[in-house]
Amino acid sequence: MAYIELGVDEHEFPGITGPMRYRPETAQPLNALAEVLLRAPHTLPAGERELIAAYVSGLNDCTFCCSSHSAFAAVQLDAGMGLVEKVRADLESAPVSPKLRALLHIAGAVQRSGRAVTVELVEAARSEGATDVEIHDTVLIAAAFCMFNRYVDGLGTFAPQRQEDYLPMAERIVTQGYGV
Repeated sequence: MAYIELGVDEHEFPGITGPMRYRPETAQPLNALAEVLLRAPHTLPAGERELIAAYVSGLNDCTFCCSSHSAFAAVQLDAGMGLVEKVRADLESAPVSPKLRALLHIAGAVQRSGRAVTVELVEAARSEGATDVEIHDTVLIAAAFCMFNRYVDGLGTFAPQRQEDYLPMAERIVTQGYGV
């Protein structure tokens, strides 16, 4: 049960969806940001961007965001949930490209503190082929998900415990996007 009355059935509108129904005027710009960061063209594949969101959310112990974005990543990555789980369990041994690993290191640094991102982390990502746009978007995804995670957990919203409960949301996000 959320800490405030959201005016919705939290089992029907879990996690961030309840607060977004509660305050649609704040939901609109938040969803627009998520749409650009996680689905717009001209940057990393959507599955990799969702993986960054899931990774940061896991570091923040945000059950809803980690579970939902893990599902969103899994349905868009060829290796599926197995890859997502490997990245979350042990980034160093996970079978991802060196570029994505370097970007996930940057995301993890952002999760700790924006000042934890160093020239060395950025240069390591560049040396693996990351563009400035990809580095920018990684930092912004990580920063945004720290905010989204705190929004969800700060209001004490309900999070389904079974991973399969997130699959309908994943299918909707992949086909329709954020803010629908």
